[in-house]
Amino acid sequence: MRCWVNGIAEPNVSAADRGLQYGDGLFETMSVRQGRIVLLERHLARLAVGCERLGIPAVSAAELHRELQRAAGDPDVGVVKLIVTRGSQARGYRPGPQALPTRIIAAFPAPDYPQAWALQGVHVRVCALRLSEQPRLAGLKHLNRLEQVLARQEWSERVPQEGLLLDAAGRVIGGTMSNVFAYIDGQLVTPSLERCGVAGVMREAVLALAASRGMACRQRDLPLPELLRAGEIFLTNSLIGIWPVIGLGDRRFARGALSLDFAAEVGHL
Repeated sequence: MRCWVNGIAEPNVSAADRGLQYGDGLFETMSVRQGRIVLLERHLARLAVGCERLGIPAVSAAELHRELQRAAGDPDVGVVKLIVTRGSQARGYRPGPQALPTRIIAAFPAPDYPQAWALQGVHVRVCALRLSEQPRLAGLKHLNRLEQVLARQEWSERVPQEGLLLDAAGRVIGGTMSNVFAYIDGQLVTPSLERCGVAGVMREAVLALAASRGMACRQRDLPLPELLRAGEIFLTNSLIGIWPVIGLGDRRFARGALSLDFAAEVGHL
């Protein structure tokens, strides 16, 4: 891993940084292909929305472009992670007026997910943990991911490959690291993220692809029993692209034409 803090090759972050102290910040995890960051503008747009909602001063887009492209330039890099925090201040929950954001950029090799997971599909389990609701944070990729950490500790086997997260009412929200799409009664559906969950960049790309084809995709509440009768289910995130779901608990699903079609398009993004 290579790491830069505020543009300097420096692996250290102040112990007073609010990202460390309180999870007061946001992050973007981006796929790199042949030195190019995939969906970079969508990532930066989501970051800007998150900064505005949290009241974190905006970071220069030109500066981020320059620093991110530098991180992605190494041929061994497959993932670039960007973290923006509110910066370092004296202790206390209330942010001071003079905080300068901290930006941390780290470069990693590509994850070693087997290609078969994208081609043949994956198995998913329903996690016992239930997501809490906080509409003011819903959709944001903020730094507090403890719910996902706890959920991912629920299994250690290679299969299933992902865990499905529900809210307290039993509505499907997403995976521990992914968003969910389902084809139900001839209609593409993805869970509403008005109460909790992360609005993934690849989710937005798939929504845009569907719209470009004149295919409506409803963003709505999705109870687990309804998902279980779907004709087709697939998962999305920036690093995996699209994974078809072929097993959810004891239920089995065929890999459908829709996920195959979208996966072909995503490969060209």
